[in-house]
Amino acid sequence: MGNRPSASPNVVSEASPIETSFSLPSPLPTWPPGEGFGHGTIDLGGLRVCQISSFNKVWATHEGGPDDLGASFFDPSQIPQGFFMLGSYSQPNNRSLYGWVLAGKDEVGGALKTPLDYTLVWSSESLKIKQDGIGYIWLPNAPDGYTALGVVVTNSPEKPSLDKICCVRSDLTDQCEIDTWIWGPGKQSDPNGFNAFSLRPSNRGTQAMGVCVGTFVAQNGNSTPTSVACLKKVSSNLSCMPNLNQIQAIFQAYSPRIYFHPDEEYLSSSVSWFFNNGALLYKKGEESNPVPVEPTGSNLLQGGSNDGEYWLDLPVDKKAKERVKKGDLQETEVYLHIKPMLGATFTDIVVWVFYPFNGPAKAKVELINAPLGRIGEHVGDWEHLTLRISNFNGELWSVYFSQHSGGSWFNASELEFENGNKAVGYASLHGHAMYSKPGLVLQGSSRIGIRNDTSKSKIVLDTGARFSVVAAEYLGTAIIEPPWLNYLRKWGPTISYDVKDEIKKVEKILPEKLKSVFQKFVKSLPNEVFGEEGPTGPKLKRNWIGDEI
Repeated sequence: MGNRPSASPNVVSEASPIETSFSLPSPLPTWPPGEGFGHGTIDLGGLRVCQISSFNKVWATHEGGPDDLGASFFDPSQIPQGFFMLGSYSQPNNRSLYGWVLAGKDEVGGALKTPLDYTLVWSSESLKIKQDGIGYIWLPNAPDGYTALGVVVTNSPEKPSLDKICCVRSDLTDQCEIDTWIWGPGKQSDPNGFNAFSLRPSNRGTQAMGVCVGTFVAQNGNSTPTSVACLKKVSSNLSCMPNLNQIQAIFQAYSPRIYFHPDEEYLSSSVSWFFNNGALLYKKGEESNPVPVEPTGSNLLQGGSNDGEYWLDLPVDKKAKERVKKGDLQETEVYLHIKPMLGATFTDIVVWVFYPFNGPAKAKVELINAPLGRIGEHVGDWEHLTLRISNFNGELWSVYFSQHSGGSWFNASELEFENGNKAVGYASLHGHAMYSKPGLVLQGSSRIGIRNDTSKSKIVLDTGARFSVVAAEYLGTAIIEPPWLNYLRKWGPTISYDVKDEIKKVEKILPEKLKSVFQKFVKSLPNEVFGEEGPTGPKLKRNWIGDEI
C-alpha cells in the first residue's frame, strides 16, 4: 500500500452532506400505461442500458474540491443480471449522495467487450490530505474498435479484474466534454494538478443522440484528459418518451410553485388574457392603425422571421394599459414544451410563463440602492423553468432556472420542495428572472450591479393549476400548436426613451466618487437590461431545440 498520509479518517469529526443519500420527498407515482417510458431500461440500438443509483463507496477524500469538503468515489451496485458496469461514479462531498451511472447489456453480440488491460492514471499516495486510505484511478485499455466510457477507482494498487468493466463498440459512442468540477486537491481547479470532472455529450439538443453515462473523467496535470466517450442512441425509436397521458401525470407530480416578491406589481397572465384585454398588433408604416389580437392569436403572422415589420403592444387607453401591465395571477396559464434530451434518455419539460410587462430595474451601487428610471422596462416578458425527467423511471433529476440571457441547473438534491415533489422557484422583483432560493442576486459585481430581489410571499403561482402542452414535436399531430406560438416577431415595441437621461437621473443621487464606477458598469450591461426592444417568443429562444446553457 506504500506510505500512508499522516492524516487519517479518524481526524474527520463532522459528517459531510454526502453521508446522507437524497431521495425525493414523496414516492414516485405509478405512471399511466405507455410503450417504453418508465420501464427501467432503454434500447439505444444494439445496446440496452439501465440507470443505477445505488452505490458502494470505494474511496473518499475529506478536503479539496468544492467547499474544501473533498469527494467520494463509488462503484455502482445492484446491477441487474446481464448488465455490466461502464465506469465508476464520483461527486463532491458538499451535497447529499444523489446521482447515477448507466450499465449496459449487449443486445446484438459484439456491443460490449472487456478491456485488454488497465493504465494507472493517478494515485493519491503522495498527497498529504485527509483521505480514506489511498485511491487509485485506472483507465481501461479498450480493444481495437471499442472505447472506454469511464474509469475504475480502487483502494488497492492491484489492477482491477478485467471483467470489472466493459468497453463499448466505438460506433455506439459519441464525443463528450467536461461538465462540472468534482474534485482536485486544492480549493479550486488547478490546470497543473489532478482533477476529476463530470462529463456530458458535446452535442446536446432535441436532435442530438449523445447519451450521458454519468461517469467521470480524470485529468492529471497538463496532459490530455483521459480519453473516454459517452454513449450514442443509434436507434431512431422514441418509444421511451412519455405519451400525452404520462406527460400530464408527470407535470401534476412535479409542477413547480413560483413565489413572487411581496412588492411585485407586474404579475403573469395567460396569453389569451393579454389578447382579450386589449393587446394590439402594430405594423411598420401603419402605426396609427393597430389591430386587436384575436384570443388565440389567429390573426398574427405565422412563421417567417423577426424582421421588425410587426410587434405587439399594450392597449392605447391609459387605464387599460396600466391594468394590463399588472397581469392577472388568477388567469395565468403556463405553457409546456416537451422535448427529448440526451438521446431521449431524459425528457425536458420546459415551463414557459408569460408576463404582459417587465418592470424597471434597480441598481445597487455600494451601499446605495438606485432606481434606474425606465431602464429594464419592456412589454411582453417570457421566462421559463425546465424540468429534466429520467425516462428510465420518471424521476425528476434536475431543474433549470432561466435568468436573463442565461440560467443555472440545480440537482433535485439542491432544491426546495413543497406539497410532495413540487420544486419551488422564486421570480425576481420586476424582472421575473428565476432562482432556486430567496435573497438578493446581483447582476454585476459585489460593489455594483443590477438587483435581482427574490422573497417568499403570499403571491405564489402554482404552475400545475392551469397548464397546456403547446409543443411536443416527437408526438406528431397529437399536439396542435396555438397560432401565437408561431408568431415569430416581437412581443413588445422598441422602447423610445433616452437611456442617457435615465442614467443622469441616477447619477444625481450618487456621490462624485461613484459616478465614474457607475458609468463604467452601465456600459458593460447587455442591451436586454435596457429593454430597448420587445422580446421574441419561446420558439426563437436558443433552448427551443438546444440544451439549456
